[in-house]
Amino acid sequence: MTPLIKPHPLFARLYAGWAGPALEKAGMGEHRRRLLDGLAGEVIEVGAGNGLNFRHYPPGVTRLVAVEPEPNLRRLARDEARRAPVPVEVEAARAERLPFPDASFDAAVVCLVLCSVAAPGLALAELHRVIRPGGQLRFLEHVRAESAMMRRVQRALDATVWPRLAGGCHTGRDTRTALVSAGFTLGTIDRFAFPRARVPLPTAAHILGTAVRPGPAGTG
Repeated sequence: MTPLIKPHPLFARLYAGWAGPALEKAGMGEHRRRLLDGLAGEVIEVGAGNGLNFRHYPPGVTRLVAVEPEPNLRRLARDEARRAPVPVEVEAARAERLPFPDASFDAAVVCLVLCSVAAPGLALAELHRVIRPGGQLRFLEHVRAESAMMRRVQRALDATVWPRLAGGCHTGRDTRTALVSAGFTLGTIDRFAFPRARVPLPTAAHILGTAVRPGPAGTG
């Protein structure tokens, strides 16, 4: 049974109507394409939002299960799924409690979501569980800054106003360490600033890469 999920209608409207389009205008679409390039088989995307990734999935994906807990974003994602180039099923669930059997998917995708889940360690443990051994986790996330000064800014924001204003988002999570702690083996990681701005933003530090659930491919 899917646990009760509290809606965030104001955040959903702001993200779908302003923040999401602003990110795309700044060039996020190209990063989304890089994130999804070469994926194939059965894929789960956790925290699919309003479905901005759907149009970028390659034709080798035979089934995409898109999990989104926020009801308003989930409704928009279902609209977007009808226009996707691959078959998409949009489901209501939390990242920390995925309603799927062990080793159900060839790959998983998280895109700008691990900053917002209540328990990222549990979410990554669930992703590790549902990916088949040898399968990939593709990730694109904003993360802890490299500079000590910006890290102090991130800590202050995360302890006060930012999560309340941004639907639970945290600016400074150490996602790379969390991936390793969850049992994933890290592949190549691209670290970059997005969007590029004269004044550094607390959410500018991003990583894009691949992690693997260890084990022989095709076993479970």
